[in-house]
Amino acid sequence: MAAAPPRQVFLFTGHMADAPDRAVPRFPAAKVGPAAARIAAALDACGAGAADLAITQGAAGGDLLFVEACQQRGVPLRLLLPLPVDEFVDRSIRPSQDGDLWEKRFRSAVARLGAAPLEAPSALGPLAAGDDPFVRANRWLLDNALAFGADRLRVICLWDGGGGDGPGGTRHMVEAVRERGGRVDWIDTRSL
Repeated sequence: MAAAPPRQVFLFTGHMADAPDRAVPRFPAAKVGPAAARIAAALDACGAGAADLAITQGAAGGDLLFVEACQQRGVPLRLLLPLPVDEFVDRSIRPSQDGDLWEKRFRSAVARLGAAPLEAPSALGPLAAGDDPFVRANRWLLDNALAFGADRLRVICLWDGGGGDGPGGTRHMVEAVRERGGRVDWIDTRSL
């Protein structure tokens, strides 16, 4: 017998915690606590629980705050990584302020998952010439979330409203969601 589809599918996108040398702060360490509270409140407002599914990458900052909040509520999680785990950690976790602590949080969260994170190179094959791993990951995340139906999709983002540091950032995901008719619950880092 096939498992029932999730009641809701939470897709999270958001800023990484700032690197110590970031010229213009976007998501500094002082905003981590307030961001965690806002992410938790967004999940609580939707009644997030074991009948739902959460999808994200797991980068330092917003992604991991979302993962931890989902785990506290018993929401099953699916981590979809744009890169192999060790390369992902090197590029999306360690560069942040307190990178060692974020790495411990990532590894702890992964240890509590029901299934290992999926890595795009293994799941999707080699990256096409000229493609960016983070752009591809955003498409992959969104396609996975929409596979259960647009009516079940709940997108939560932690974002300052600006452009990214490169392709495939939060702005890219928000625009992709909106192009596909989705709504975004936007937690503005400037208001934390």
